[in-house]
Amino acid sequence: MSRFVVGVDGGGTSTRAVILDDNGAEVARAECAGAVATAGVPGDAASAVADAVRLAAVQGGVTLPVRALWAGLAGAGREATRDAVTAALSRVGLAQSIEVSTDVEAALHDAFADGSGVMLIAGTGSIACARDENGVTHRVGGWGQHIGDEGSGYWIGTEALRRVARAEDGRGSATMLREFVLEALGLRDPTELVAWVASASKAEVAALVPDVARAASAGDARAGKILERAVESLAHHVTTVVERSGPWSEQPRLALGGGLIRGRGPVRAALLAAIVSHGVSVIERELDPPMGAARKALALTLHGRQ
Repeated sequence: MSRFVVGVDGGGTSTRAVILDDNGAEVARAECAGAVATAGVPGDAASAVADAVRLAAVQGGVTLPVRALWAGLAGAGREATRDAVTAALSRVGLAQSIEVSTDVEAALHDAFADGSGVMLIAGTGSIACARDENGVTHRVGGWGQHIGDEGSGYWIGTEALRRVARAEDGRGSATMLREFVLEALGLRDPTELVAWVASASKAEVAALVPDVARAASAGDARAGKILERAVESLAHHVTTVVERSGPWSEQPRLALGGGLIRGRGPVRAALLAAIVSHGVSVIERELDPPMGAARKALALTLHGRQ
């Protein structure tokens, strides 16, 4: 029987895998392209997971299948999706035991293990969640690109495209976003955005965030307003989830994850300033969701669920 387990954190931008030995020591990690889990096409997410796991196994000299795989995937909030992706993964031969859940759960476990705390994730999508002092989990946001994801990379990218379109019509003021967005996408005219966005993935739209940040830094008021509204939305996520999960006997800890707000993320500084009086203490360390997933995989073996 293999003495290794693997955890995976997957979203629209990337899929990351971490392999641990049976003592919980990291053996290898790898990163590949991302995919959002769906019930209709579970093979996309399963293939992304398989690619990341296989690459990590090669780097660590680990023979597959490992003992257990725990995958936290964006889009896996519904049972039908989890079941479909689990079935697809079971046919690949990555692990003897497989469990699929959400990327949020992977990040939450890395941040707080089984303890209480608040977490905000803002990357391609956005969601806030909290595990209260009674162990109950509360969630705010995470409604997806069509009716939610306010303040996310996808939301920022979409707003930038809308600003460009309005400016082109004369319904909005001229903006540097026109030049920056067209340059980033290799397009000559804003009318080409219609065809581009029709086939673009969430990750491709979210990839426009650096161009929005660049325009804002150059003094473009339209780009600056987009980032300002994103921060307001994310701060409101935090306020709401803290209120819903309280009262707290002591100031809850807040973990920040996702490319927009971790490290040198483009809205991290503004968000920290916006939530300074929100009654939370920010955890400074970087979240490591694939490690959280790997520890969940290890727990599967310790609980005799392999």
